[in-house]
Amino acid sequence: MSTFSRITGTGSYLPPRKVTNHELAAQLAEQGIETSDEWIVERTGIHARHFAERDVPSSELGLHAARQALQAAGRAPQDIDLIIVATSTPDMVFPSTASILQHKLGANGCPAFDVQAVCSGFIYALTVADAMIRAGTARCALVVGAEVFSRILNFQDRTTCVLFGDGAGAVVLEASEQPGILASDIHADGQYRDILCVPGNVYGGGVIGEPLLHMDGQAVFKLAVGLLDKAARAALDKAGLELSDIDWLVPHQANIRIMQSTARKLHLPPERVVVTVGEHGNTSAASIPLALDHAVRSGMIQPGQRFLMEGVGGGFTWGAVIAQL
Repeated sequence: MSTFSRITGTGSYLPPRKVTNHELAAQLAEQGIETSDEWIVERTGIHARHFAERDVPSSELGLHAARQALQAAGRAPQDIDLIIVATSTPDMVFPSTASILQHKLGANGCPAFDVQAVCSGFIYALTVADAMIRAGTARCALVVGAEVFSRILNFQDRTTCVLFGDGAGAVVLEASEQPGILASDIHADGQYRDILCVPGNVYGGGVIGEPLLHMDGQAVFKLAVGLLDKAARAALDKAGLELSDIDWLVPHQANIRIMQSTARKLHLPPERVVVTVGEHGNTSAASIPLALDHAVRSGMIQPGQRFLMEGVGGGFTWGAVIAQL
């Protein structure tokens, strides 16, 4: 009998500190950087984002989201036999944020590792967990996207610092006789690494290069829309489905313009797109599971409905997953 994997619980967490566009604009004005709520909303659709306090790492945000997902799935930490954390802002150089989260959660003993694919990280991590469950090496996986992007933002660059926020989202993925993850399609192309990157590293106790986020927004936009469309259609082909079979689009919450353009290419009406970017900003690997948890808990996505998750990120990475509850 075939083994499939299904999402049995979702969870999410945002740091308490909410920073509105007006607050951020005032902070930037003190440094001589001009922006406004109108400027940010018009270009991105973002009204606010959440920033973690200085001493709160990605694993702590992931812990809150993981506990919610476990509760929703009716599972205890001891039931988990695989932990994958998607993050570009790990707690330490090593060990993995997944290992740190594992200890905080009390799920010691199972394999735990990080996946680094930036904003596509959750899609990658979910694909890996699904493959491991199908292969029989795991039966109950915790897949987390957790980020503290506020640590790597250049607050002298108004085109990027207004976009990102901190947060975490999680799902419990379990072995099932009924299909849940229907298909996935993931890719990367390192020739585009420079259009979205943090070009710095640690050497001898100091930093070499620039440890802050750099993005060529126009290049990312032009590349993202086409690649997301291709990944979505490839995943549909693998699942044997048509666009009309998809009930919801749960995209990476990068920018409202990218999301709208992608939905138009896929012939999905705006009311079938899960949008949380307005209040969350771009939370990188956390954005898709955050949006998914919102859609499930608010009753938007109902049991049996199919949804398409997709994202692009630095690397350049991109991918899509089709699932049903």
